[in-house]
Amino acid sequence: MASEVHAPSVWSRRRILQSTLSGVAGWAAWHGWPTQHLAMAQKGNPTGQMTWAMHITLAPTWFDPGETGALQTPYICLRALHDALVKPMPDGQMSPCLATKWSESEDGLTYNFELRQGVKFHNGDAFTAADVKFSFERYKGAGGLELKKQVKAIEIVNPHHIRFTLHEPWPDFLTFYATPATAAGWIVPKNYTEKIGNDDFKTNPVGLGPYRFVSYNPGVELVLEAHTGYWRKTPSVKRLVFKSVPEPTTRLAMLKQQEADVTYAIYSTLGEEVRRDKTLKLEPTLAGIQWGAFVDMYDPKSPWHDKRVRLAANHAINRQAINESETLGYSKLVGGIIPPSYDFALSFEPYAYDPNKAKALLKEAGYANGFDAGEFSSDAVYASVIEGVVNDLGAVGIRVKVQPLERAAMQAAQREKKVKNLTLMGSGAPGNAATRVEAFMHSKGVQSFIKDPDIDQWFEQQSRERNRAKRQEWLHKIQQKTYDDAYFLPVWQLGFLCVTGPRVAVSGLGLIQDYIYSAPYEDVQLKM
Repeated sequence: MASEVHAPSVWSRRRILQSTLSGVAGWAAWHGWPTQHLAMAQKGNPTGQMTWAMHITLAPTWFDPGETGALQTPYICLRALHDALVKPMPDGQMSPCLATKWSESEDGLTYNFELRQGVKFHNGDAFTAADVKFSFERYKGAGGLELKKQVKAIEIVNPHHIRFTLHEPWPDFLTFYATPATAAGWIVPKNYTEKIGNDDFKTNPVGLGPYRFVSYNPGVELVLEAHTGYWRKTPSVKRLVFKSVPEPTTRLAMLKQQEADVTYAIYSTLGEEVRRDKTLKLEPTLAGIQWGAFVDMYDPKSPWHDKRVRLAANHAINRQAINESETLGYSKLVGGIIPPSYDFALSFEPYAYDPNKAKALLKEAGYANGFDAGEFSSDAVYASVIEGVVNDLGAVGIRVKVQPLERAAMQAAQREKKVKNLTLMGSGAPGNAATRVEAFMHSKGVQSFIKDPDIDQWFEQQSRERNRAKRQEWLHKIQQKTYDDAYFLPVWQLGFLCVTGPRVAVSGLGLIQDYIYSAPYEDVQLKM
């Protein structure tokens, strides 16, 4: 084994080797963690109830990490109910959690994880390496095919030591496994899950997280209770309640009346109203990138088959005007779908707003009088954003109708490739350029509408390449092609407008870099 030890960097390749340290306490001392963030649970009894007025309806699929997409939304539930070997925390993007330390062999073929001892699931079952192996093998969410293709064997060395062996060196193993680019490293109990089955697990989840499942009323609310034996610390708040309240004016009224404490996605004039109310606090976070996908672009009969038409659509949108109107200017305009902060990302200037150029491109493509483009399906929360996009498209002759859908239904339709025409996509999932390419650009990606043999070939080449400069070259070629051929309709990196009420001491917003929701839940607090 190598003896190199260093701190993790954001989204870069991690060779984290702790052979000279003793468990998480030594690791924490090495990296300067404050003592209150160490593993021993704090004493004291959780009290009170904290309520979130949710902008979406929580789906039972988000109670089970086994089917997680390349999205942040499921982690609203996963971060409460479950835990991972390694995950982003306030102290770092790859913080030791259920794994106290891990190492990579010099040849890049073997990864060893030492597991935290004395940890129990909510039902009392002991956490062991068998649960880690089971959770990996049952995982079928985003990135799962690529991850399993690379892993040759999983060996349970002992109940608290697990070893992954790869077919060949793969620089992205830790990025795929040890960040929420996938949820394969989020652990469910083997014995319990096998006993009740995958379907029943979604309605009666058991995990290792700071909160245990109490009840779920579909379309109404999810109720969780503090797990006082949580390894990191005892949560401060006894009960968390997530209420489904799709109407933003109702959510805001609930905060004013102290019927709720936190809400998300308060945009436009309601955001301005929050700014004027001294009892409320606007807490914007910078979310993932949102973009439109040209679902039908491989159909020769579709106007989207023509690159000029896709470019025309991109030049038709006044993104900054929509930004000021909808997100109070907090969103960041981008030209691609990979955040510039991600490792191997290639930054692009946003397509310029130029309606005259858009009309000229349409005329050149044979659509001087425009065309009917069908529907633009969208998460209902962002229907007003897409209304702005659709209005701009209509101004140059591309006639589209907004089709709002509830979020879980929207994601299922995209995953199952049942959407058509245009659809709004987005992701705030961590990772690097390769994980985003795998999910949304590779032809086998769970959420990809692209079928480009060049991109597939370049992706396979970079996945085997250990030379960083050469990897970057392949990944940049992929990103450049998607930009030049206008494979996407980028909107922005979303300025996500969150609001907290007067009872909140710590909302959890902004504690974890690049995570837009409240977390860690064991850190949220109400005022005394």
